[in-house]
Amino acid sequence: MRYNFDLQETEAEEGQTLMPTSSPSSSSTPTDELKWLPLQNHPVFSTAVDGGGSSSSSSSFPMPKNLMAWDGASRLYFWDSVKQCLHRISIRLADPDPSSILAASPSKVMQPDGQLTFVVNKISINKSGSALLLVGSDGLSVMYLYGRTSTKDGSTICRTVSIGSQIYFIGNNVIRTLRISWHPYSDTHVGILSSDSVFRLFDLSSALGQPEQEYYLQPVEPGRCRNAASICPVDFSFGGDHLWDRFSVFVLFSDGSVYILCPVVPFGSVYKWESILEIYGDAQTFGLKSANSRAVSNSNMAISWLEATFPELTHQATGGGNLSALKAQPYALFDASISLQGPLPKVCHDGEQGSEVRVAEFEGRAISLLYNSISKDSILVTAWSGGQLQLDALADEIQPVWVVGSPPRLCVDSYDRIVGVAMICESIPGDHSIVKLDQPPDHTVWSGYPPPLLRLAMVDLALPRNRESSSLISMFVDPLIPERIYTFHDGGIDSIVLHFLPFTSQTSGKDESMRTPSVHPVLSTCQGESSSPLFGFMALSDSFGYSWIVGLTSWECIVLEVKSWDLLLPIHVEMEKKATTLEESRDIDTPAIISKELLGGPKVVLPPSSNLRSVTADSIEGRSALHQYFKLFHENYVEYAHKVYFELKHHGPQLKKIIEDQHGRLREAQQKLLKIEEKQEIIEDRISHATQMHSHFEERLRRLRKLPGVQKKPLSKAEREFKSELDRFTGVELGALHSSIKTLNARLKRYTRFPQGDVLNQQRQLSGRRKNYVQDDQISQLKSSVAKLSLVNSENTKKVKLLESSLSSRERDS
Repeated sequence: MRYNFDLQETEAEEGQTLMPTSSPSSSSTPTDELKWLPLQNHPVFSTAVDGGGSSSSSSSFPMPKNLMAWDGASRLYFWDSVKQCLHRISIRLADPDPSSILAASPSKVMQPDGQLTFVVNKISINKSGSALLLVGSDGLSVMYLYGRTSTKDGSTICRTVSIGSQIYFIGNNVIRTLRISWHPYSDTHVGILSSDSVFRLFDLSSALGQPEQEYYLQPVEPGRCRNAASICPVDFSFGGDHLWDRFSVFVLFSDGSVYILCPVVPFGSVYKWESILEIYGDAQTFGLKSANSRAVSNSNMAISWLEATFPELTHQATGGGNLSALKAQPYALFDASISLQGPLPKVCHDGEQGSEVRVAEFEGRAISLLYNSISKDSILVTAWSGGQLQLDALADEIQPVWVVGSPPRLCVDSYDRIVGVAMICESIPGDHSIVKLDQPPDHTVWSGYPPPLLRLAMVDLALPRNRESSSLISMFVDPLIPERIYTFHDGGIDSIVLHFLPFTSQTSGKDESMRTPSVHPVLSTCQGESSSPLFGFMALSDSFGYSWIVGLTSWECIVLEVKSWDLLLPIHVEMEKKATTLEESRDIDTPAIISKELLGGPKVVLPPSSNLRSVTADSIEGRSALHQYFKLFHENYVEYAHKVYFELKHHGPQLKKIIEDQHGRLREAQQKLLKIEEKQEIIEDRISHATQMHSHFEERLRRLRKLPGVQKKPLSKAEREFKSELDRFTGVELGALHSSIKTLNARLKRYTRFPQGDVLNQQRQLSGRRKNYVQDDQISQLKSSVAKLSLVNSENTKKVKLLESSLSSRERDS
């Protein structure tokens, strides 16, 4: 049963509350006027899709576009960038045939109640289908699809409010939103990762301007940073339904390192009773009984956190175990902050450090991250700007880790209830970049070490290189087969199927064909010199096991049916099977029609030796010998002939059936031969066409060999590594320094412009900052920091210019 939601406005500044209503909102179009058309022929996709422009602030950091969303049931949403409205389309899956998707026309038009001041690049709907995020480079809003709405000119006006406008989109603010995602266990919580290395959780039911939880990410210790790529986050992903993964947030940095925040729980989110009880019993069984004191301490903190966040656990003995779901209560440890676990180390076998642990040569920098839970396996997929995918699996379970002595900042209401949390998340010092499976020294259960990563595969999507900017790659999991991952990029859509998983697969791991994933191009948007970028992608499925892929280009909507192929079962061929002999093959293929005794012929019985010439035929001896010979003939030949006759008469129908079967097979072979003869002309035409294309390619190759660029020598390995390092630094270190200088300048202007009272009020609004008055020595320290950063910026600019000049000189020399 589908519920619609009514919006009750508590305060204009604080936010809104979503309340369920009993009846769904009626559509503006009568049911009898609806026409059901194939989705690809719907009128809303007949006009060209406008991707919208991008502002100058977001030109160097483009966002992937996806203007389509699906509520998981029967409604599809499409954002019209030209008319600035949302289309809600009712769809029917597999009706009337499994390969079709029917859509109702006309669609219901929904418009925001105010004019949007930014270009929408992406839309995302929550799990219940009650709210939709409108994401852009310069703005973020949420549109409530149900509740108190009004109509205007046949369109439904929906309440639309901005999220975090005072943090991300105020004036000349340099803070950018990198990733925005709904929390999988809450319909009102949104996670946002920004360029200031802060992860924030917003509760849309209580406050839209201020976050509910803030986590300041510090991946390295001060003074130990080697480059800016190791401190610049680019993407994050929430964990799945597996042990402590459901409370984890995976953060990806631009150098490819992955960190974990655990536990992160939205206030009021709902979880299954069995899942919470499982991790609660795991902490008591393995953590408290460990011989390691550190493991006992970590498990004690986890148990206390679970009992405070889910109070029903303490009433388990008194009937609390009969609950089906638990609601998370606001809670945080008062003397400890969550640790930033990582970077996640690499798993290697003894003696394989050179091949398993060394850093892979990827092009560009890491741009996106995907978490996928497959049975007992937790898979992390990292996408690089050069078009490569790095697939890893967590080789161990995740446990929560806190840093004792670093208390968080709490915001409470008048009843001393927690309404906001802010904490600084630091990584535990130590070098755990390499973990050997054969010799795990200190990586015991609940010891506080991050789980290692086991490399599964590396996939190169072979994206086209005729673009100035790096590739934008988005990844989605198939709703029916979790082993299948779809990649959505500028070149189209690809499907990647994992055939080997370390904990789920039943193979021994020695078969290399099981480790290699299969990559299939689903849709290509780059054909020849023309290309049509994708503006939307969805993977749909129904309860009967049918699935589809819906893609949206600038001119049309494409619907592809995904066949239910058994891609996960490999073909096993016994290479060591002994070859059968001709007689064995005959015994196997041909049934035994006549017994072997009859095929062997009659038995030869030698008569007794006697001199028949001395015996006359009329005598008694002659008659006796004749009778004996007649008896032997009857036993050996007459009875054998009778057996042969009986066998042939008995097996006559079977022989007839075999002959008819042979004739049927002969007719089928003749029909196949006729089809081959019919196709022979087509094959000859294709061969001639291939020959012409081959000659054409040879001619183009001869022309290309005459070009001056052919004489250039390819870059050496050292030059490629140097160029890859420069690509990683491009737009990272200088951007981070510019961002820090602008932030410090803005901060200094605010401190010097406003009096002390206003500064105090301003400081109280920001969680995690100091509440004392700004002193003169602090201002001087800020000025000196700005001066130092300016010097560092100028030095880095000179170095970059020197490197560019050296590279240009090398290219001229080559």
